[in-house]
Amino acid sequence: MASVFDVAEYILYKLKTTTAMKLEKLCYYCQAWSLAWDDKPLFEEDFQAWANGPVCPELFDRHRGKFVLSEGDIKGSGYKFAPEELETMDAVLDYYGNKEPHWISELTHQERPWREARGFCAPGERCTNVISKESMQDYYGGLQS
Repeated sequence: MASVFDVAEYILYKLKTTTAMKLEKLCYYCQAWSLAWDDKPLFEEDFQAWANGPVCPELFDRHRGKFVLSEGDIKGSGYKFAPEELETMDAVLDYYGNKEPHWISELTHQERPWREARGFCAPGERCTNVISKESMQDYYGGLQS
């Protein structure tokens, strides 16, 4: 199975450069749509319901302190993606890749997985609640019906 770092490396390879916030959200949507379309996670790592939307803490630790990331800034394991995994990631990049980071972040705030994981956390408040893969699969899988 790929890791979040393999997915981030692929995204940076395709986009060449993006903000750290946008990279986090694109990895989130790659995971979400893999769960919905392929019925399996793309990677094992989880996302937490941070104030600015879903964030994978392990990925955040790799890019901490950087606002903009470029191809080569995140190294994966050399994982070879299956054709359906590439198709999912490319579809995510085709749809979300040209959107502004703030727009993508706001979109996640409107969607049930992030809202439910936030629970009773106040806007802007620190939150480390995990957004479950089950809630992601249920929500995004329901959008394609």
